[in-house]
Formats: sequence, C-alpha cells, structure tokens
Amino acid sequence: MVPGSAAGYGAQMADRGRRLKVAARSFAANARDPALRRIQLGFAGACTAEWAFTVVLSVYAYRQGGATAVGVVSLLRMLPSVVLAPLASAVADRWRRDLVLTLVSSFRSLTAVGMAVLVANDGPAVVVYAVAMISTAAALLYRPVNSALLPLLCRTPGELASANVVRGLLDSLSTLVGPVIAAALLAQGGASAGFVAVAVLSGLSAWLTVGLTVEEPERRTPPSSMATGVVTAARVVWSTSPLRLLFLLLGAQTLTRGAVTVLTVLVAVDLLHLGDPGVGTLTAALGAGAVVGSLAASVLVGNQRLAAWFGVGVILWGLPLAVLAGVGGEPAALLLLALLGVGNALVDIGFFTLVGRLAPERMLARVFALMESVGALTVGAGALLAAALGNAFGVRVALVAVGLVGPVLVVVSWTRLRRLDLQMVDREDDVALLRSVSVFDPLPLPALEQLAAGLEPVQVAAGASVFEQGDAGDGCYVIESGTAEVVGDGSRITTLGPGELVGEIALLRQVPRTATVRALTDLRLRRLEGSRFVRVVTGWETTSVRTSGHVDDLLDRFSPEPPAPE
Repeated sequence: MVPGSAAGYGAQMADRGRRLKVAARSFAANARDPALRRIQLGFAGACTAEWAFTVVLSVYAYRQGGATAVGVVSLLRMLPSVVLAPLASAVADRWRRDLVLTLVSSFRSLTAVGMAVLVANDGPAVVVYAVAMISTAAALLYRPVNSALLPLLCRTPGELASANVVRGLLDSLSTLVGPVIAAALLAQGGASAGFVAVAVLSGLSAWLTVGLTVEEPERRTPPSSMATGVVTAARVVWSTSPLRLLFLLLGAQTLTRGAVTVLTVLVAVDLLHLGDPGVGTLTAALGAGAVVGSLAASVLVGNQRLAAWFGVGVILWGLPLAVLAGVGGEPAALLLLALLGVGNALVDIGFFTLVGRLAPERMLARVFALMESVGALTVGAGALLAAALGNAFGVRVALVAVGLVGPVLVVVSWTRLRRLDLQMVDREDDVALLRSVSVFDPLPLPALEQLAAGLEPVQVAAGASVFEQGDAGDGCYVIESGTAEVVGDGSRITTLGPGELVGEIALLRQVPRTATVRALTDLRLRRLEGSRFVRVVTGWETTSVRTSGHVDDLLDRFSPEPPAPE
C-alpha cells in the first residue's frame, strides 16, 4: 500500500459521508417546510403531466402522419409559446406567483379533457393539434414561475441548490413516471386514455398550490407593458455574460431534447422494431437515468462547481446519441438514453441555481420564461431537424449530427464555465457576510444576491474616518474585519466590529450622517450603494418593519448622553 493512501481514502470516505448527510438534510428540509413541500409536489404533478402529454401526442401524431407529422406538430405546438410564454410571465412578475401556478395547472387540465374527448370521438387531427398548441403555451408558463418562486423560500445559496436538487429529482421521477403511465395507457386504452391521465395529473398539481401564499417584494415602479418587460429581460440576459453563456448552452441542450422526441420514435419503431409502447419504454429509460443522476447530484449540494457540472450535463445530453448510432440492440439503447437522463439532472441543478442567483429578482419570472421561449423554439427546431435528417440520411446519421452539437459547444466554452464557478464562490462569501448582519437576516436569497452584486471593497487605515457627522449619506458599510468607533458630537458612543452595519440611518431617514465613524484598527469594509440598499431592504414587508425598529433603536443608542450638570 502506498504510504498515506489509507489516510487519503479515509478522508475521501469522510467527505462522501458529509455530503450524503448534507443531501439528506436538504431532502428533509424540503419535506418539513409546508410551502416548499406543496410547491415541489405541485411541480412534480405538472412535470409528470407534461411528459405523459409529450409521449401520447407524439404517438398520436406518428399514427396520423409518420415521423414528419411528429416533427411538424412538435414545432407548431411550441411556436405560440415562443411569444406567449414571455409575455404571460410579465404578468407573473406583477401578480402573486403562487396564484399563477394554480391557474396554469387548472387550464392545462381542462385542455387535456378536451383533447381526450376529441380523440375518443375521432375528431379532426388538426383540431387536436390546435388544442395541443394552446395547452403547451399555458404549460410552458409553469416552470418559469415555479423557478422564480422557489428562491423566495430560500435563505442561502446552499438552500437554493438543495431545493433545486429536490426539484430535479422530482422532475427526473416525472420523466420516468410520465412515460410509463403513457406507455401503459397507450397499450390499454389508446391516446384518449393518455390525455385523461394528463388532465388528472394537472388537476392534482393545481389543487396542491391552492391557497398557498409566499411573501414577495413590493413592486414600486409603475408596470411597463408586457412587451417592454420581455425586451428588458432579454436585454439583461444578453448584457450579462454568464447568463448569455448559460442560455447558449441550454439552447444546445433543448435543441437535442427536441430531436430526441423524434429520434426515440424512429429508434423504437424503425430501428429496434419495438412498436408504439417502445416509445414510452425508451423515454422511460431517459427518466430512469434522470432519477439516478438526481440522486448523484444530491451530493453536489453546496458544491462550488455547478457551472462545470452544468457543462458536463450538456455533454451527456448529446454524446450518448452519437454513440447510439454505432451500436445496436435494445439494452444498449436503454443504457445510452439513461445517460441522457443523468445529463438532464446535472443541467437542471446547475442552470436553475445559477440563473436564480444571477438574474434580478424583479424579473426572475421573465428571465425564466425567456428560457422557456428559447427552449420552445429550439425544441421545435430540433424535432424538425431530426425528422429531416432521419428522412434524408437515416436515423443513424441524425443521431450523430444532433448528438455532437452540445459537446462541441461545451468544449469551446469550458474556460468560461470555470471562470463563472470562481465568480460564484466569491459571491457566496459576500452573501454569507450579509447574512451575518441582523437587519438582513429576514431577507430571502434573491434580495441578498441583489445586495451582494453591488458590494464594493473599501479599506480604511487606523485613525482615519469612514465618514464624518453631517456628511451626506450616499452608502452604508458592512465591517468585514477590524474595529471602529462611533463618535457623536465629540463623544464616543460605541464601538463596532465584524458583521455590523454602519451608515444606514442617513439612508433610511434621508438625513445627514448622525455620527462620525472612525477606524480604531485597519478596517476592511464592503460598501453598499445607498439607493440599492434602500430599494432592497424596504421592498419586503418583513425587513421594512424590522429596519424601522432597528433605526429607532440605533437613534436612541447613538444619541450622546447630555453632559452632567455642574
């Protein structure tokens, strides 16, 4: 045995044990919190309905017009969502997001009932497709609103990653359960029975979120038009380099995902001769891999390399398809499609956690809806591309061509992904510093992220002043290290140390500095710009009440004692 290897192995096992305990705590925390539990279960119902819907509609379209019909229908039902989902999400950034979730699932249930009735009575296929387009446009709003709501229930980046791991596992289970339900019903009762299952699952999702209320920030600015709000969200994504990179790579993954909708049909029916139920079986393999991937991703909670893992997930969404082109047989196909599912779990935890931390809270729903819009367009384009390649060159060429898109883009972008990971490590330290300040303690994670994004390092030498009594207040400071004294009217009032906030009274009361703050030792500070600080801490009812009482206490505390009578 190599010297020291036993100790190294023991350290690795201890680290794995620690990560498993963290993962277990994350699942337990989601189960204990009533709001998180209801939101997560509602999400599971909505996603299970979506996967069942996709399989049933794909088989129905294939029986109506072959692979071309599957590709065309997949594209057409996504096209309205490209425009409608972002516009509707602008409403979600003004209304209560929990209410929007209930309405979306209820509408999805009603449209699924309509499709079941149409298919059962041999209604025109074009009408079925039209209702599918309307249903898809509504359903695509669910995920961005859910994604925008989830960070409001979290206090730290680790909690958000934990919630996304749990949500990813539920999403993966739905990827498995939805197609299994679809396959069973297609074999027994046909497409009509499959659409009934979609209606029931969507209704359960709506029921789980009825009456749920989550505190959201006050929307103080006059609401802009929906179109303007969408353009603003697109401009934020385009002008923010990390967001732009994440969206580009996600577009490659969703292009592949759309192609898989067609390729699974071609592989099951034409290549492996498994028949209609084989489509559900292969899709369920993808779901099984996603479940395994989600369980593995649970040990990544708190991991500070989520951008890199996101890139690995995009690679796994494509590379197995290229390999599938060179091998044959059902077992190999099931294994390789399961690897796509593993990639799906890694993509979800990386993308939703990073975007939830990088995008401004006031437009989270619009940013996530823009993701759905880009996804809808690329999913439809991927399905059409796979159908065209399959018809022109055969399924094997289509598998290779589509499978290499994501991996090539990730290789080109790898350095930028690693740089993003380093940036988020620094941001997490800033969030932890802000969380140590009592005034900021009630704030949810998106609010702290907004504050952390504006922190500026400041150093003050011992004996120098941070600011003088009577100065104009243009910012406040969090003490990172060192000690300072507060001096009012020439008298020392108190001393302050790490984790304490100074300068907030002038900002919240809109008055000149009420005292002088002077460094007793060398100070390392983090400065917050005044307007950002006021906008964030007074925008939430809980912190607004707390800061008002906090300032009153400070004014009493910092008021110099009157001189004793002679």
